[in-house]
Amino acid sequence: MNQTRDFSHVKRCIVKIGSAMLTANGRGLDIQAIAHWVEQVVQLLNKGVNPILVSSGAVAEGMKRLGWKQRPRALYELQAAAAVGQMGLVQAYESQFQRHGIHTAQVLLTHDDLSDRRRYLNARSTINTLLRLGVIPVINENDTVATEEIKFGDNDSLAALVANLAVADLLILLTDQQGLYDKDPRHHSDAQFIPQAQANDNALDLMVMGGAGSYGRGGMQTKLRAARLAARSGASTIIASGSVDNVIQRILSGESVGTLLLPDQEPLAARKQWLAGQLQARGKLVLDNGAVKVLRESGKSLLPVGVTAVEGLFKRGELVSCCDPTGQEIGRGLVNYNSEEAAKIRGRPSKEIDIILGYVDEPEMIHRDNLVLV
Repeated sequence: MNQTRDFSHVKRCIVKIGSAMLTANGRGLDIQAIAHWVEQVVQLLNKGVNPILVSSGAVAEGMKRLGWKQRPRALYELQAAAAVGQMGLVQAYESQFQRHGIHTAQVLLTHDDLSDRRRYLNARSTINTLLRLGVIPVINENDTVATEEIKFGDNDSLAALVANLAVADLLILLTDQQGLYDKDPRHHSDAQFIPQAQANDNALDLMVMGGAGSYGRGGMQTKLRAARLAARSGASTIIASGSVDNVIQRILSGESVGTLLLPDQEPLAARKQWLAGQLQARGKLVLDNGAVKVLRESGKSLLPVGVTAVEGLFKRGELVSCCDPTGQEIGRGLVNYNSEEAAKIRGRPSKEIDIILGYVDEPEMIHRDNLVLV
């Protein structure tokens, strides 16, 4: 295949592996297949790319352990199967990564976790810490406690939301199809493969087909929807077949594997645009001239030492306005401390946060990734 794509900029990558890739079409976990995926993820890590796994397979493994032949429709039965299956899924990943001297961490999320800004920041901080420690996060929907209203519905959407959460450069959705076609290739022999498109191209809606296997929840429609979610935060998406040999490495090396769906903006720019326009400020931080200069000229994080006053009542993770000494707004961002905590640590160096509060959530008042100048 031709080297036509450049992913040399990718520093953080979300890899979503579907049930069919892990369970041999539902016949329990395929340990040999999991070992194969783990080897590819370890290769990413060795190349300086931070990988995050979004893994299906818990319900299918639970069904196998419980002796169920058909995926249940009742939510409580799905939750029970997921609870049983998570045990096997986590054991399988940990044992295979341990062969390479790498630890894994299970992260279970619901839609509520990513819509609540405080929990969103908590999840983001945890994932960033795990990556910094060289631990591979293995993320799945928390089926055991999810309700019909908050279920993601498929791990494709979950993977896209994690791409936003982790400010990822690339989302890889591995499935049993080569990628997108202009019609369903399983039923049309003249279907044409789509190697590349803009994620928001409306023409794609007429091409993708719904439906999925008996063990998975996603089809091409959910993958297109996931690509569009990821594009909102500036991430590119690859939809590719997990049966392609060494597929993850071939994608990152630039081979034209799968369908590439491109965003309109770079990740950080898109995310900051969302911050600037979609959330209402809950409070205000007044900065000294030094902090204003650092934010404007160096693009760094806002530290407590640069804050002279705290106004309003706000919670951790809510949007606050950042103002210069004259009261003019210069930026806004998601604050790492609530208003009471912020008032206590304002004007103080970060090393004193633990002494003042008795704990440290983050050394920054607002991290630069969560801060946008206006």
